[in-house]
Amino acid sequence: MKDFNKYFDHTLLRPDATEGDIAILCEEACQYDFASVCVNGCFVREAYRLTRSLNRSLGSTVKVCAVAGFPLGASSTSVKVFEADRAVGDGASEIDVVMNIGEALTGRWDSVENEIRSIAEICHDGDALLKVILETCLLDDSQIAEACARATMAGADFVKTSTGFATPPEGIFPGATVHHVKLMRKSSGGKVSIKASGGIRSLHKALSLIEAGADRLGCSSSVSIMREYEASQL
Repeated sequence: MKDFNKYFDHTLLRPDATEGDIAILCEEACQYDFASVCVNGCFVREAYRLTRSLNRSLGSTVKVCAVAGFPLGASSTSVKVFEADRAVGDGASEIDVVMNIGEALTGRWDSVENEIRSIAEICHDGDALLKVILETCLLDDSQIAEACARATMAGADFVKTSTGFATPPEGIFPGATVHHVKLMRKSSGGKVSIKASGGIRSLHKALSLIEAGADRLGCSSSVSIMREYEASQL
């Protein structure tokens, strides 16, 4: 598969992540020339500094992605806008923001759409992409379809499955699923890209999600998947 490495947002969002961990993340990402490193807001400036230097020396093109409203999506719109604006100013080229899930569950879709539009505008003003995290494990199919439609109308560039931090009512987190990726692709009418994230730890899972329509994969297991992929090409 051509440019398989560019499907990956190499991700580290654990609360115990240190600056040293971020340095390793950036080194790995640039060695494999992944699409981006995805980090919490406090690490954006350092991740930008490291990837810029490594990109120059290795000839890679890794970007910095930052999260906002993460992982609950329950921050006020003004806080999410501030987080996005600050991250872009610190060097992020992509923002992954968590949708207001409570408002989606109660059918306040105009509010959901208006919030996404406000964040999209601040991202696009800074030449950054916006990915909207739906948290699919907490929504039914009709809510996922509506969330995709609203995010598309609001100017999002991607819709994304999961944070990887939520626990569904049944207590079993399925991770990104082929069903949800296909539903998101159909519901957005091909007008936005799809990012799958959550529980992607094998080459088989990664390829199945790409086949279903994922344009990007959010993974902490990117390196092991790439090694598995390289071995499969021998």
